[in-house]
Amino acid sequence: MSLKLETERSKTWKDFGDGVPCVLGIDEAGRGPVLGPMVYAAAISPMDQNAELKALGVDDSKALNEAKREEIFEKMNNDEEIQQIVAYAIRSLSPELISSSMLKRHKYSLNEVSHDAAIALIRDAFACNVNVVEIKVDTVGPKATYQAKLERLFPGISICVTEKADSLFPIVSAASIAAKVTRDTRLRNWQFKEENIKVPENGFGSGYPGDPNTKKFLQLSVHPIFGFCSLVRASWKTASAIVEKRCVPGYWEDDEEEGKPQNKKMSGWLQPKEGTEVAPKRNVYFKERHMKNVVSF
Repeated sequence: MSLKLETERSKTWKDFGDGVPCVLGIDEAGRGPVLGPMVYAAAISPMDQNAELKALGVDDSKALNEAKREEIFEKMNNDEEIQQIVAYAIRSLSPELISSSMLKRHKYSLNEVSHDAAIALIRDAFACNVNVVEIKVDTVGPKATYQAKLERLFPGISICVTEKADSLFPIVSAASIAAKVTRDTRLRNWQFKEENIKVPENGFGSGYPGDPNTKKFLQLSVHPIFGFCSLVRASWKTASAIVEKRCVPGYWEDDEEEGKPQNKKMSGWLQPKEGTEVAPKRNVYFKERHMKNVVSF
């Protein structure tokens, strides 16, 4: 499983600005799709370079066409003058990482996953000696509580968390472009780790649940035993509904041995139990052999 999460940085991210006061903006791409990664990006720029950043043409990535986004991102990566105006870092959360996080017994919501990715990017900027004095963030969840959380973690920094930040602040627009182009490129160039994955003639689409090509791919690629490949976010209801309908029901050894009614849903064991949480029961294998844990010698 691809559960490793690392920060990827542009060439000038480390020691960016040589100590001049900088603004940092954060945005994401791919929060809603059932396919592919969710990419979080942070962009940094000197406080006195806002006009130059606007001149680059940054805007909410959804307001720009694909060609314009890629043109700006190419300059962010290869134009030496632009690299002194803006740098970026990303964290790409794989579908497997998202699913394993959200399907934990102790609920770890997508909002929490998103917050942690943003916090890690901010911390990385400080660790790389960037003099961040302002932070602008496109909100995930209630903006007031999110902003208060960041203010507790980063005291003394001017922080603004709001909706539509990618349209309001050029630095967040730059982060939005880095996130969007990175996600689109990785989805377009996806290499399946699994063999013999069935992909429709027109491809698997944008990854959004409403995309006809994505719908067709999900129906075509699901395996009756192993479920979906690593491209699919198994924690999404769109995917889990197909698994429940198309895959072989699962049975649990402990339930059979103890005469309990079978839970035919594969996802049933992931659901939180009502009332007080109790310690998990030991496997029948250990009970039959009267094996116990050794806690002292």
